[in-house]
Amino acid sequence: MNGLKVKNCSSCGTAFNCGDSPDGNKCWCNNFPPIFVPSDVVDCLCPNCFKNACAVKIDDFVNTITPEIATDNKASALPKNNTLIEGIDYYLENGNYVFKEWFHLKRGSCCGNKCRHCPYLFKRINTNFTN
Repeated sequence: MNGLKVKNCSSCGTAFNCGDSPDGNKCWCNNFPPIFVPSDVVDCLCPNCFKNACAVKIDDFVNTITPEIATDNKASALPKNNTLIEGIDYYLENGNYVFKEWFHLKRGSCCGNKCRHCPYLFKRINTNFTN
């Protein structure tokens, strides 16, 4: 277990807490999907820069997914995490959660609820769905 320390973001220079807290809570970055290899980032990023870097990497990945390969995607094999991250898993629209493709890809299959950002075959099969 690494201890809590103050670091400066390697991207923007902002000071932030990094590491596990003395009371056993894991570092905030553990709420994010483990999608970076150590060589991707020179040093720790602040929560905002890390979120942005994750969003870019996830969007790049999502853009490679077609409905035909969606059920066998790498996101569904990631460790499950109950924490939803705004801007990565969902966005808010008129006070409602709208789940993004990444959220659905992590699930691993279509839920059948006519989701707007369904990466599976649902929209192709059900052409009357217009959201």
